[in-house]
Amino acid sequence: MKGIEMKISLDGQVAIVTGAGRGLGRAHALALAERGAKVIVNDLAEGEGVSENAQSVVDHIIKQGGEACANGADVSNFDQVQNMISQAMDKWGRIDILVNNAGILRDKTFLKMTPEDMRLVIDVHLMGSMYCAKAVWEIMREQAYGRIVLTSSSSGLYGNFGQTNYGAAKMAMVGIMNTLHLEGMKYNINVNCLAPAAGTEMTKGLFPEPVFDLLSPEAVSPGVVFLCSKDAPSRVILGAGGGSFDVYKGFETEGINLLPENLSAEGVAEHWQSIINEERMEETQNGARQTEKFAIQGAKNLGLNLNKKLRN
Repeated sequence: MKGIEMKISLDGQVAIVTGAGRGLGRAHALALAERGAKVIVNDLAEGEGVSENAQSVVDHIIKQGGEACANGADVSNFDQVQNMISQAMDKWGRIDILVNNAGILRDKTFLKMTPEDMRLVIDVHLMGSMYCAKAVWEIMREQAYGRIVLTSSSSGLYGNFGQTNYGAAKMAMVGIMNTLHLEGMKYNINVNCLAPAAGTEMTKGLFPEPVFDLLSPEAVSPGVVFLCSKDAPSRVILGAGGGSFDVYKGFETEGINLLPENLSAEGVAEHWQSIINEERMEETQNGARQTEKFAIQGAKNLGLNLNKKLRN
């Protein structure tokens, strides 16, 4: 990545932030507006129109001299998402930034979780993020610029008791990011994930009160502004909470290839310590790279050198 500009400006850019009526989404929308972005403040409305929370955020932005519009779309409804995109295009003629933040919780142990609990969380988090990204994708390709932030979670990356539905949806954000990063590279569309830790209405009760107070949504938003900037990286999972920031990476062990005579469950068990050996781990850049590695290892055991052919 090239040198980062000292002052990040989003002047003239148009941003959409979903779930922006309160909590993290509100903080993100205000932070983007403060940097000069024109913002569609999305928050699920009851019936037609917009929510009081979304309008409150819009009023605050306008009072501070910015530009914003409220939107009440249900992100799990593709028709409503397309109407939200049309609202932004009709008013400002472009969309530079999408922050997928809308979310919902239905926490239960897997034993007690119903199919409805699973579907609702998947629809809002996973399908909502897919729908919004799909709706802006062609626009960003045509203008050869775009920044997309998907909201993941440590619950997806590592697991959290009682959150099978939520964890599955949040890990799916990483899959979306990995593929859209590859498809968007030549169009200057950068796609990243945010894994926030914040005290919001959605997470109230999950943290002890002193921790809840420390983890303000506003302490996360600087990371979002950076991921939405022209100098943003791509294919990064940024952890953020309480003013701390880190990056999650997926590494794969070198592994081994089993010869045909040892290719069995017992062979896997016998060589397990070699398989999990972390000494020569590497970050895998895409799914094809893993397949390539396996092919090279297998060929080597057969006395063939595929490495040179695959690299050319």
